Amino acid sequence: MSRFSFRAVPLALLFLILNAIATAASSITLDDAWSRATAGTGVGVGYLTIKNGGDTPDRLVSVSTTLADRAEIHQTQMVDGVMRMRPVADGVPIPANCTVTLGPSGYHLMLMGLKTPLQKGETFEASLTFEHAGTIAATFHVGGAGASGPDETEGPADSAEDAQHRH
Repeated sequence: MSRFSFRAVPLALLFLILNAIATAASSITLDDAWSRATAGTGVGVGYLTIKNGGDTPDRLVSVSTTLADRAEIHQTQMVDGVMRMRPVADGVPIPANCTVTLGPSGYHLMLMGLKTPLQKGETFEASLTFEHAGTIAATFHVGGAGASGPDETEGPADSAEDAQHRH
């Protein structure tokens, strides 16, 4: 009997490890991924909401997309009265049971060397890699150049009325 119990221990440990990995991966969800239309192929942005429904903190460590030569995590913050944007070396912490929003005034994704302009109404794919949850795919919806959120298809300078006033 003790021999059977002893053999079951490695199997039980394997089950616990695999369950922990599956739980970490399923505890992160990505919502409201959006971007803005660009005029050219220079630089684009990505914004989204990351929800960690698990009891273990995680960290967004990198992003990649075939749409750009390079994708990085950046942060905009006020330093000595001046807004500055810098790459984030250590990633973005995603606390347990919390939601973190990557948006225009804080953490965000920078897409550098766009291969084609981002066009309003289109979508593109990106992969976000987390320290514990691994890589998760996201579909970004492209709004107008002046969009300020995921539900806006037009920004202040993108409306039909403004377009009529342009010469």
